[in-house]
Amino acid sequence: MSIYQHSITLNNGKESTLEDYKGKVLLIVNTASKCGFTPQYDGLEALYKAHKDKGFEVLGFPCDQFGHQEPGSDDDIAQFCSLNFGVSFPLFKKTEVNGPNANPLFVELKDKAPGILGTKRIKWNFTKFLVNTEGKVLKRYAPTVKPAEIEKDIVALLNT
Repeated sequence: MSIYQHSITLNNGKESTLEDYKGKVLLIVNTASKCGFTPQYDGLEALYKAHKDKGFEVLGFPCDQFGHQEPGSDDDIAQFCSLNFGVSFPLFKKTEVNGPNANPLFVELKDKAPGILGTKRIKWNFTKFLVNTEGKVLKRYAPTVKPAEIEKDIVALLNT
């Protein structure tokens, strides 16, 4: 299955697939509004603004599986991200990334880019996955990796 075949639902309820992002470099992130890493929204937005015109997208998937740090509704999340961080990159419906109800997109991301020692499970919010223009999942970044630290990898992909 191609990564582009995954169904996704935008925060506003609009159904789509990742096909909409085919040919772009993607950074797919599970996010949360009440997390110690929440300030990374600033860095993600900075990356998005700097490179969106060159074929780059940040895709944010709010997740409430880690310490109940994303308790709000999809509307609450969108409002929080917009007001506090000026987020303009696409946000999707709240989703699960681990367990039996895990979003199939995240199941594939974890299979293609396992974590340390080959672990598949996502350990916390703001785990990031880098996908190239052909839809190949290249790398997983831990929550502690700041968005600015990923920029060189994004630029390298945009320039190939």
